[in-house]
Amino acid sequence: MEELLAMEKTITTEKKPIKLWLSDIDIDTLQQAKNLANLPGLHDHVAIMPDAHVGYGMPIGGVAATEGIVIPNAVGVDIGCGMCAIQTSLQQVEKKTLKNILAGVKALVPRGFKHHTRAQDPKYMPKPPQGMTLKELPIVSREFASGRCQVGTLGGGNHFIEIQQDEEEFIWIMIHSGSRNMGYKVANHYNKVAGDFNAKHGMAIPPGWQLSYLPIDSKQGKLYLAEMKYCVEFARANRALMMDRVIDVFQQYCSPVSFSEIINVAHNYAAEEYHFGKVVMVHRKGATRAGKGETGIIPGSQGTTSYIVKGKGNPDSFASCSHGAGRRLGRKQAQKTLDLHQEIEMLEKQNIIHAIRSRRDLEEAAGAYKDIEEVISRQKDLITPITRLKPLAVIKG
Repeated sequence: MEELLAMEKTITTEKKPIKLWLSDIDIDTLQQAKNLANLPGLHDHVAIMPDAHVGYGMPIGGVAATEGIVIPNAVGVDIGCGMCAIQTSLQQVEKKTLKNILAGVKALVPRGFKHHTRAQDPKYMPKPPQGMTLKELPIVSREFASGRCQVGTLGGGNHFIEIQQDEEEFIWIMIHSGSRNMGYKVANHYNKVAGDFNAKHGMAIPPGWQLSYLPIDSKQGKLYLAEMKYCVEFARANRALMMDRVIDVFQQYCSPVSFSEIINVAHNYAAEEYHFGKVVMVHRKGATRAGKGETGIIPGSQGTTSYIVKGKGNPDSFASCSHGAGRRLGRKQAQKTLDLHQEIEMLEKQNIIHAIRSRRDLEEAAGAYKDIEEVISRQKDLITPITRLKPLAVIKG
């Protein structure tokens, strides 16, 4: 495990302050936060959420506002990745029925690297940003045909479909997924473009920082923002279509059943917002917008609770909160150090239908993540928990 450093609430040793919502931080994550704080164009300060851990360039669980520039690596490779959730009218589902629902969902929703074998109806694909055509989006237009086979698919890693139960015993459906290969291609293309731009113009940013940027009024900056926005909407549409398919399965096995309106939020994107006296570009990488009264979703891990929350609009976090529990162990580290039998026993004692089968699956075991209750407690000034959800059954990517 990385060495953890005990931290004060605000670090003032860099060009701009770093505001922290966690009590300790590993050296690599701290260094990435310091790099951001010394970046030209950074607005006011850097905010680090309680689920933060190291990412590419910018910590996952980081929020940074900039003036006049956009940083592809401060959004990340899974553009628009986020959460959606729906409450059902059900207050009980038998374990046998849960297993049937999971089997039905797996038949309709491809996982991992799998895609639909047939292109989905174009109606499920988002429209280009207002005033633009698909042809004006070079990477998106190239990936559009394959995107029609990817919309409504889960992906891999920490993406999941989970059936949960709230404190009043109502059953919920929660999904975590992103923009699949389309967002990955857009992110990689523009990160390279930004690197070339910075090198050509002699920008004084060490390559090791991985924080190359584009001016938002440049041709490439405008293109990145347009393609990023499309990927955010594609990810939203992807989650919505999966939710529709899960609802179809619930209706097959649990009739009669009704459903609330969907909550569908992203936690990897950049957007223009007003903070500290200026319109700035707020980058949220593994962070959820938590404007005053705004609904958010903070998932735990399989085996731990998740939360539906309301934002408080705290300006110090740029009206943001955590996007989950956050990793405690890297993927390889979890596979090497966690006890497979202990992780399985913990899930089965809770009667959870889980996705841990082999040592490889330990990268997504509950033990690989931070304590969700502590993460929630560290952001009382950012959010108010509305609903606490315990897991019943999970499908992992």
